[in-house]
Amino acid sequence: MIKVAIVDDQVIILNGLQKILADANHIHITGLFHDGDDLLLALEKEQPDVLLLDIQMPHKSGLELATIISKKYPEIKMIALTNVDVLTQMKQMLQKGCLGYLLKDVSPGILIKAIETVYGGEQFLNEELKKQLLNSLSGHGEKQLITRREKEILKLILEENTNQQIADKLFLSLRTVENHRNNLLQKLNAKNTAGLVRIALQEGLV
Repeated sequence: MIKVAIVDDQVIILNGLQKILADANHIHITGLFHDGDDLLLALEKEQPDVLLLDIQMPHKSGLELATIISKKYPEIKMIALTNVDVLTQMKQMLQKGCLGYLLKDVSPGILIKAIETVYGGEQFLNEELKKQLLNSLSGHGEKQLITRREKEILKLILEENTNQQIADKLFLSLRTVENHRNNLLQKLNAKNTAGLVRIALQEGLV
């Protein structure tokens, strides 16, 4: 059972998300909140597995809440919800610890898939912004922390390719790809794919 909490200042959004998730037997909604202060008080007593977090809210924005929650409750997997399809905003939310980024008009199937994905520790991004993010992978001169080949591999990892698929596409051996992936993890001090993406964003590599 995946425990999910939702915070959004619009009642119609809260009710809509609640209705969608009510049909998923493996998802249990632990709380609905209209603002960040109520959410933070509730988190002191009980933490969900996944938090659906509205970005544009009065008092405390989603960015502020993500900063607080990622530090105080790092085990909570956050998905940012927004009406704005903006790459810069997505990067900011990922930098603050969110594993997912979705538009509020997302289909029920995609929403549930996103919750399942981040619950497993992987990232789930709005498809259009994911394409923009992949297109933004470019060199950064002498400040670049990773090699051109590692950047190619990082891009393919973002596209959810397996090591074998990456090897086939780049005409490399599987061992070579595994070595490059391990080098990326070590260079960026990351534990997994989600960590690679988050740190690459923080370092300005994407």
